[in-house]
Amino acid sequence: MGRRKQTYLKGRFEHRRSEGDYMAVLLEAVTLEEWRSIVTTTVAAAKAGDPSARAWLAHYLMGKPGATAPAPLTVIVQQLSGRDPLVDALAKPEVERMTFPLLHEDAAEDALRARIIQELRALEAQKSNMPETGANADDARVSVESSSP
Repeated sequence: MGRRKQTYLKGRFEHRRSEGDYMAVLLEAVTLEEWRSIVTTTVAAAKAGDPSARAWLAHYLMGKPGATAPAPLTVIVQQLSGRDPLVDALAKPEVERMTFPLLHEDAAEDALRARIIQELRALEAQKSNMPETGANADDARVSVESSSP
């Protein structure tokens, strides 16, 4: 027996259906007021203890958790080696900055900013220690003279 030839629909189609077409129909069918009613009903059901309503709300409000538990072998190896992945992750940027200073020139920028801040504070302190001149000095002198006997 010979294989039967597959037949296709004949004719010209305007366009193929896409996810966008289906989403457009969904958006037309469900108004914002209807969606608000659905969400309100789901919140009430979740408060009443419906686990599927809680799961649905959690999925849309918080998303799926991204972290996964480490494998037991990994935990044992970390315990035996005395390493802590959190400490390693927190220390890594500073260790790299110290190991490869040329790759992290932002440290030089931070040092320069610190020097500028220090100079500005020194100027501000110097300015506050200087005797006043101009109109403010005259006002200060008049108040000192009027208070002296």
